[in-house]
Amino acid sequence: MPTKNAQTEKPDTFSAEERAAMKERAAELRAEGKKGAKKADGLQAVLDRISEMAPEDRALAERVHVTVTAAAPDLSPKTWYGMPSYANEDGKIVVFFQDAGKFNYAYSTLGFQDAAHLDDGDMWPVSYAIKKWSPVVEKKVTQLVKAAVS
Repeated sequence: MPTKNAQTEKPDTFSAEERAAMKERAAELRAEGKKGAKKADGLQAVLDRISEMAPEDRALAERVHVTVTAAAPDLSPKTWYGMPSYANEDGKIVVFFQDAGKFNYAYSTLGFQDAAHLDDGDMWPVSYAIKKWSPVVEKKVTQLVKAAVS
């Protein structure tokens, strides 16, 4: 049975087809006029920021991007303090991704702002550490994002 070598494994990143589809979507948004152009510029800024990340952070950010945009298609991608983020129709940040490399942390984080509907009593989490992407992580992120926009 062959062993896996960390150097030969391909990181979980966007495929060429996924990248092309995102560029097509940005072009469609620009064609919609001023509001669409703003969304397209936000999307492009997020994709550019993700592409600048270290490979491990980039792989996580790409999965977060796909998951957030699928779970909450009404949120608009944009950068916020240089981080990929997603805003509601009022332009308020609901959710953001902070890569580990941004502040030299041991892990990346998925964070929520006060526009997220996650309030639960007198205390609740608004930030989650992510070390590795998995189906369990994807399910939890989907649940959190859906709750945040409900």
